[in-house]
Amino acid sequence: MKPLLYLANIFIDSFGITKPKGDGENRAAQVIAGLIGFVVLIFLAFIGFGIYIMTRQ
Repeated sequence: MKPLLYLANIFIDSFGITKPKGDGENRAAQVIAGLIGFVVLIFLAFIGFGIYIMTRQ
């Protein structure tokens, strides 16, 4: 969980979001990790679709 909290704290500090306290910190880390994972998944899907379009004949 520590790397996830570290990643969440970097994200929170970068965007100037108010840091949550206590149990909210873990929940915020999970939500932020989920959002970042979703963005990466969408990005990979676009890359895959682009490769598919370029190699299709």
